[in-house]
Amino acid sequence: MAQGPPTTSWVRYDDAGGGARRGSHEAYDDQPGYDPAAERGGYGERAGYEERGGYDENGRFEARRYDQPAAAWEAGSGAYAQTGTQQPWRRQPQDLHDEPAPARSRPRAVATGDGDEPDNPFTGNRLFTVLLFLGGLGTSVSLWVFDTQPGAVNDLPTLMLAIGRVTGLIGGYLLFIQLLMMSRVSWLEDWVGSRDLLRWHRGLGTSLCVFVIAHIVFIVYGYALLAETDVITQTFTIITTLPKMVEALAATVIMIFIALISIRGLRRLLSYELWKGLHLSAYLVLLLGYGHQVAVGADLSGRFASVFWPGLTALVISAVVWGRIVEPLWMNLRHRFEVVEVVNEGRNSFSVYVDGRGLDRLGARGGQFMRWRFLTGGAWWQSHPFSLSAAPNAQWLRLTVTAVGKYTERLAELEPGTRVWLQGPYGTFTAERRTQRNALLIAGGSGIAPIRALLEEMPSGTTVIYRASRQDEVVFRDELEELAVRRGAQVFFVVGGRNEPGPRRLFTTSGMRELVPDVSQRDVYLCGPPGLVDAAVDLLRELEVPNAQIHLDPFEF
Repeated sequence: MAQGPPTTSWVRYDDAGGGARRGSHEAYDDQPGYDPAAERGGYGERAGYEERGGYDENGRFEARRYDQPAAAWEAGSGAYAQTGTQQPWRRQPQDLHDEPAPARSRPRAVATGDGDEPDNPFTGNRLFTVLLFLGGLGTSVSLWVFDTQPGAVNDLPTLMLAIGRVTGLIGGYLLFIQLLMMSRVSWLEDWVGSRDLLRWHRGLGTSLCVFVIAHIVFIVYGYALLAETDVITQTFTIITTLPKMVEALAATVIMIFIALISIRGLRRLLSYELWKGLHLSAYLVLLLGYGHQVAVGADLSGRFASVFWPGLTALVISAVVWGRIVEPLWMNLRHRFEVVEVVNEGRNSFSVYVDGRGLDRLGARGGQFMRWRFLTGGAWWQSHPFSLSAAPNAQWLRLTVTAVGKYTERLAELEPGTRVWLQGPYGTFTAERRTQRNALLIAGGSGIAPIRALLEEMPSGTTVIYRASRQDEVVFRDELEELAVRRGAQVFFVVGGRNEPGPRRLFTTSGMRELVPDVSQRDVYLCGPPGLVDAAVDLLRELEVPNAQIHLDPFEF
């Protein structure tokens, strides 16, 4: 692969936030009297370092001096060293100049290096999955069609009951699909992708609630018309006389409760641990509701229905057991993961290095995430998703964490030798999804973790834009510079508050074109807070970047 110059730059703007200037040091190295360290705010002979630039309240660029020692990359050794620390590395990671170990995953017809534009192998997968879903939905509805005699629907009560039966079948089918998407079975994650599964899971969750509530309303109203009684009396009669109705009522209450706490505004009020624990009660909906379906579901008594519906149930239960128990157990017994080292990366950020047996057979790729459970006091009962912050290799895995709460603060105190229970890898936020020759990677905040890992597997000509609110929140600075040299990439650091002129200009069509003139001919990978991702997507659409070239990995549960 062709190597390019070190083109990392601190983007500077004039007082009004216009006229981007790039603070690259490569172009001036040969000029008399030029000091690259001064231009970059790099490391002189002083104990401290100068940050490479910031913005004052008027949007003007200014250098700032900090006395905090800088994290240095020891070229050639592949080892991280923290200036001023007394605890050396006990285990050396792979040299950054070495190529990452090849991931042993399902082969794709994709080129990730120099050459022709790659094909996107996921478009056909998504279409086939949608057709398969619609086929199952149509089959479920057909159970009512084949079980209903011609002329059976001939008045308002029978029409209401017919609608109630159809909506009940659709609701039951959607429940199966919801639980299947929660199973974490690897073939489904690999086939569709975690982000699409999450998006479909949320969308179908709303539809599930609508159809189940419609089923209840139409059935109760239809029977009330037949019995010539009021709805309240008929509701009480159904609950007290029909079999398995108490269980069905409990399943409905649980389902509505899960739907309410999944609303974005309410979800953000809950901790991840609490939300996840409550969300797992969805499995009770299947257990409680299945008896009701079989006991009173007239459409499930036919010959085909008596095979199709239990078959769906067996498929879903098998997928859940396989994806949540069997696969993780096998992977962890095979690889035996444990913590090697915890390394400070700067303000409130640190990296955890994990090793294990046969990591080259793990099948992970840069940009993917895993679910990490650290088997130590206070953390063993929690499993959290974190992206890999370096492309996987045969020696170690790395996650990088920003301490924002009790759990993440506790991870900074992990001791070497702590066992780790992993699930994954998950996600299709990988170089394999490219449809164009070149790529643009945009990161915000801790979204730099998967972007930094992804850069290792991208071809030369890749551009990275890294947004941060403060200079001391920038992590992987030296690694990004090293990767810019090795991969022939451009890396732009855009630092400042969202309301400052410079960062505001970044999310305008002219500002983006200044940094990336050919943005519409690139695949764009986005990872960051929802606000940044939404703003970037709106901008990319203004720049006429096709949806197929926009790849998102917004980090929210």
